[in-house]
Amino acid sequence: MSTAHDTVLVVDFGAQYAQLIARRIREARVYSEIVPRTMPVAEMLAKRPVGIVFSGGPASVHVDDAPTVDPAIYDAGIPVLGICYGAQLLAQQLGGEVRRTGGGEYGRTVMTRAEGASVVLDAFDAEQTVWMSHGDAIAVAPDGFTVTASTPGAPIAALEDRDRGFYGVQFHPEVAHTERGQDVLRAFLFEACAARPTWTNTSIIEDAVAEIRAQVGDGRVICGLSGGVDSAVAAAIVHKAVGDQLTCVFVDTGLLRLNEAEQVEETFRRQFEVDLIHVKAGDRFLDRLAGVTEPEAKRKIIGETFIRVFEEVARDLSDARFLVQGTLYPDIVESGGGDNATIKSHHNVGGLPDDMDFDLVEPLRQLFKDEVRAVGEELGLPEDIVWRQPFPGPGLAVRIIGEITPERIDILQQADHVVVEEIRRAGLYREIWQSFAVLPAVRTVGVMGDGRTYEYPVVIRAVTSEDAMTADWARLPHDLLERMASRIINEVPGINRVAYDITSKPPGTIEWE
Repeated sequence: MSTAHDTVLVVDFGAQYAQLIARRIREARVYSEIVPRTMPVAEMLAKRPVGIVFSGGPASVHVDDAPTVDPAIYDAGIPVLGICYGAQLLAQQLGGEVRRTGGGEYGRTVMTRAEGASVVLDAFDAEQTVWMSHGDAIAVAPDGFTVTASTPGAPIAALEDRDRGFYGVQFHPEVAHTERGQDVLRAFLFEACAARPTWTNTSIIEDAVAEIRAQVGDGRVICGLSGGVDSAVAAAIVHKAVGDQLTCVFVDTGLLRLNEAEQVEETFRRQFEVDLIHVKAGDRFLDRLAGVTEPEAKRKIIGETFIRVFEEVARDLSDARFLVQGTLYPDIVESGGGDNATIKSHHNVGGLPDDMDFDLVEPLRQLFKDEVRAVGEELGLPEDIVWRQPFPGPGLAVRIIGEITPERIDILQQADHVVVEEIRRAGLYREIWQSFAVLPAVRTVGVMGDGRTYEYPVVIRAVTSEDAMTADWARLPHDLLERMASRIINEVPGINRVAYDITSKPPGTIEWE
């Protein structure tokens, strides 16, 4: 990321909304970056932040080993905004008092603003609806702070020390349920931090192009092109940077959606005239996956096999040593590392072999999905590419629960095709983040034509989301679910039962594996 942009750091205290805070800051056209609370203050300051935000978190400041931060951060002369747990920690570390309430506030709450000026609450009315989620509450403000708002369960719902640039809000301004919450963040960014709104689609592209040219020079580059929006946007940015130094490689793993290989050929070779190499490696992937049922093992096998295929192609291209991937910020977060828990190893992150021969080029590594789509539109990519629903890199391997076989792939491709086709017909494709079918490798008893069947079930999965970090199951119309179930059972041999997954993320993930 170019140092030309002002940076705001989001210090993560384990909040489910840390990524959302970062996205909201970027929506205000200011670059934000999430850092672990354990990062030394010197390393934080080396990033030259103009502001720091403490996220919320599930802990209490009173428990043993409560998450904390080095108090030296308050001596750096940088404005700090604490949100929920972050506000409590800020108040406690600066000499205030946080008490257990014995109750709590959860959900929509009416907050009363105190009389007088406030930097971060400038846009708020005398009473404003905010979103609360806390048990403890700030009871005594530190010296030098002014209390600017209260609620029935939080006598100090907002406080600030304008002279030192410290601000705290007990509510969550980053969530949509808080009225005018974005105004709170904008006031902190532009009034308290004097940040410049330079983080735009154009600047993202310009920065990426400059960084790619500096990294690659006159070297040969290959791009793992899947046909999805991430790899397509990554390829477009790299092509803008290095032109015909780029060759795109489409690896047909045999684990793709129905007719997907043909669609990728049509789109990228014929419509965009991209230098595209199509590697048909389905048998190779299936051989490596034979007998494998454990999800992490599947992902790592697929990640390594991808790399080996790319290495072979590179040797035929005068030893291209740069590999472009459409890795996104959520991929990095979920794949673990540092303080982050490993939710699942994305095949292009945690699944990469240690001995690969490539230097990675990842122009989207710091972007969320919505930013990638906006950049794709800025680059002029067609709508059907930019707004295509996400598809996992390991493909159907993580949607077949159990061993992967040609029969199961064929069944799932057909069932999945029905799901997506019906979602499109219902006019819901753009509203749904992802919609697909899952095939558990078990069999259930059914009755067809007065006879007993013992076939596979299919699970339909559809979720809504903004960035894939959290997701809610989609409330699809019952008649739509009925059409999908009827078509799958009648049109897909080997299926006798259809279920609908109503699990949100968390506690589940979007994909089943």
